[in-house]
Amino acid sequence: MARIAGINIPDDKRAEVAISYIYGIGPSNVKNLLKQANVTGNPKIKELSEAEIERVRQIIDKSYAVEGDLHQQIVQNIKRLKEIGTYRGTRHARNLPARGQRTKTNSRTVRGNKRTTMGSGRRPSAQKT
Repeated sequence: MARIAGINIPDDKRAEVAISYIYGIGPSNVKNLLKQANVTGNPKIKELSEAEIERVRQIIDKSYAVEGDLHQQIVQNIKRLKEIGTYRGTRHARNLPARGQRTKTNSRTVRGNKRTTMGSGRRPSAQKT
């Protein structure tokens, strides 16, 4: 198993799929990365030589923010938005959707699954009188 950027890359998968296991590297980045590393075709990871894996590792270290560094950047960006008091920052602070979604009927995952049905607050009919 190859280890790139602190992630164990599965040997039996194709290079384009396996390298995208690294947080921060998607399909288009993988294609550019493999082109820079002079890897032709789409071989499986176990078919790559150590030199090719090392070239991929060096390109990732040099050119991409991945894994922990990227997570840290994202957290700092959200913290900055909260500090300067932007609309998006206040939405993050209140745990509400920050990208313009409606909240009257949707956004259950963010607001919590507090669905109330009609009549849930009523007394049973035997106690009405």
